[in-house]
Amino acid sequence: MMLDYTMLRHPDNDLAAVESFLVRFEFTEDYLHLQYEVTGELSALNIPAMQTPCPVDGLWQHTCFEAFIAVNGEERYYEFNFSPSSAWAAYAFSSYRCRSVWTIKNPPIIIFTETDESLLMDVLIDVDDLPLKLENQSFQLGLTAVIETNEGGLSYWALQHSDGAADFHQRKHFVLSFNSNNPQDL
Repeated sequence: MMLDYTMLRHPDNDLAAVESFLVRFEFTEDYLHLQYEVTGELSALNIPAMQTPCPVDGLWQHTCFEAFIAVNGEERYYEFNFSPSSAWAAYAFSSYRCRSVWTIKNPPIIIFTETDESLLMDVLIDVDDLPLKLENQSFQLGLTAVIETNEGGLSYWALQHSDGAADFHQRKHFVLSFNSNNPQDL
């Protein structure tokens, strides 16, 4: 069963075009399934054009949806970026913003649907590309997004924000916890 969470716009950003932003997730035997849904005046948003799925750096400089995943109690974490264009990126960090060498085994599956009033992106991340965890340890999950306007302005969205500039890498923003049997809020 997918659970719904409301994404919040960073207080320093102004983006009246977005009326609502929901994110959902479920963990299955094979995948972490993420679903991002944005509604509003979408003609004001810069949505990247569809392309052949491939890894691309710098997706956060335009409209993209993100997931930060860690094993509860460990410093290391993964960052995944997903563009409506079907481009994606995957990074590993040994600690806060310290990149480490890692190569994703299976590219994420990205399904993007756009109507006049809503954007819907479903993403499937293979369980083999999640951080390794020991039995009975849970994952921590931070769900975030960057939305670009047609004028080039960026707004930052997350389940929770701190004072100051948006910083999705802060572990205190990995506010969801889940395991294979019981997704739940922390």
